Amino acid sequence: MKSVSKKLSIRKIVIIGVLGGITAVLGMTPLGFIPVGPTRATLMHIPVIIGAIMEGPLVGGSIGLIFGLLSMFQAITNPTPVSFVFLNPVVSILPRILIGIISYYVYSIVKKLGNNRRLWVLNIIWTAILCYLIYGIYGGIQNFENIWSVLINFLLLILAGTMAYYANKKIKDQSIEIVIPAVVGTLTNTVGVLFSIYILYAERFVRELGYSVDMARKVIIGIGITNGIPEVIIAIIIVTNVIVALKGRNQ
Repeated sequence: MKSVSKKLSIRKIVIIGVLGGITAVLGMTPLGFIPVGPTRATLMHIPVIIGAIMEGPLVGGSIGLIFGLLSMFQAITNPTPVSFVFLNPVVSILPRILIGIISYYVYSIVKKLGNNRRLWVLNIIWTAILCYLIYGIYGGIQNFENIWSVLINFLLLILAGTMAYYANKKIKDQSIEIVIPAVVGTLTNTVGVLFSIYILYAERFVRELGYSVDMARKVIIGIGITNGIPEVIIAIIIVTNVIVALKGRNQ
């Protein structure tokens, strides 16, 4: 029993190191931000969600801690006019730790429900994703500002369509066990960070962005919508693919 416990402990430490390292690479290179639809999505929260679903809240929370510390480090070493908000651990660290914890428990709850009739919910989600990506491709072609953005959105459209088909034909209702935690984990990051900013620094944050302080609520909500939608989309696509592949390999 002791050797098994030790092995599991080493496994978790290794996974934290690997996924934490991936988070760091994503945060310190352009790989961590990709155009999705008409906006851009960050990938830095995705290893946190994957670690939480596969290994539990301790692993997920630890990777989230690495994510948060990296955000604070970037705010110190590569500051922008609004980087001051990420010097506060309530903004930069706490929401990122909660990604791993909340994602795991949402995954556990959804898995226990086991309702086969929820497949139509997934179809609505996939349809919304496909429409958003098509809109992004259309806007990119119409403006013709960045051909790489169009190509990435096109590749994501193919991947999302393939994943939607696979979810319906192969894993069916089981895919909701992955999709819902991916959505909730992503929103935990977006909402947690922006809510903390609104409570602690709303006026100064909006002023540094060049807006009137009277527009603080609208500006922060707008940022949440603009960033949250593409981040949810990319999280669903990547997390579903990775978790399905890992589970298939372990079976």
